[in-house]
Amino acid sequence: MYYYKFKVYYDEVEDFVRDIEILANDNFESLHKLLYECIGLKGNEFAAFSICDPKWNKQKEITLMDTSDDEEMEEPEYDDGDSFSTKTHLPNFVMRDSLLKNFITDPHQHILYEYDFMNPKIFYLELQKTLQTDDASGFPRCTYKCMELPKEVMINTANLEDPELENEDLEEEDDDLFGEEGFNDEDFGDLNEYSDF
Repeated sequence: MYYYKFKVYYDEVEDFVRDIEILANDNFESLHKLLYECIGLKGNEFAAFSICDPKWNKQKEITLMDTSDDEEMEEPEYDDGDSFSTKTHLPNFVMRDSLLKNFITDPHQHILYEYDFMNPKIFYLELQKTLQTDDASGFPRCTYKCMELPKEVMINTANLEDPELENEDLEEEDDDLFGEEGFNDEDFGDLNEYSDF
């Protein structure tokens, strides 16, 4: 059996690299789980892969869930030139149903991994080698890590059930706005609610 060795990059962090290995007959859902675990993401946001050509132009999209249009739902009609159109002309597939070996067509296949569309993070995967193994145990795996995501990125991807990260930021903002002592009613005593606004 064969496995793929990918190198993962993230442009926002200099020298950020992950080396990962995954069996060729595994699916993109396994690749998704491996990536968010070895990168340090929470794994609770929407994600998608895009199969790209050597110039990183998207050719196919593989999403976590089926995003094809529901025939019963009425969608607004968009012209192809509309900048707000949500239609995509890319063939769309679902991660759990898509085996890597069916999408790897280039010895240096380029794949984009897009995580959290509200606070987008884009990772670049490049196939390094296709190797043979007799032992399927231990796959998928991360074999090398360099650099971590900065705290600001992790706050954006933090689970909302963990309020401590959010509160620290809010307290810092309050200090900047009102000084160390905060504010009190006397600060607003000179304002007349009718004439000053």
